[in-house]
Amino acid sequence: DGPEDKFSLGPCAERMGELLGQDVKLVSDCIGDEVKSSVDAASEGDVLMLENTRFYKEEEKNEPEFVEKLAAPFDLYVNDAFGTAHRAHASTEGVTKFLSPSVSGFLLAKELEYLDGAVSDGKKPMA
Repeated sequence: DGPEDKFSLGPCAERMGELLGQDVKLVSDCIGDEVKSSVDAASEGDVLMLENTRFYKEEEKNEPEFVEKLAAPFDLYVNDAFGTAHRAHASTEGVTKFLSPSVSGFLLAKELEYLDGAVSDGKKPMA
């Protein structure tokens, strides 16, 4: 139901900048003209972080109009968030209909490999 400072990704952008050793620009929204202009102005190697998609109720409802706006400025999609991969939300499932390629990232692949090993080679009986 709209932005709340306590849910802003500002601290995440700041910490990511520290870890990467470079500025990470937090774009104050996740859709719209500011996102498009920030993406268009970005140079190779720049890192942008979009503000929290959860500020829009359309995110969890996976509403097509919102999905299209969310995907519009981008060419591809990488999901590296194992903890959210099961959700059929705009930012996890919806954008895959508009962005190709849509792929899993290295962390998600690592989690799946770990689970496969735990299931196929795990101690028996499995509780």
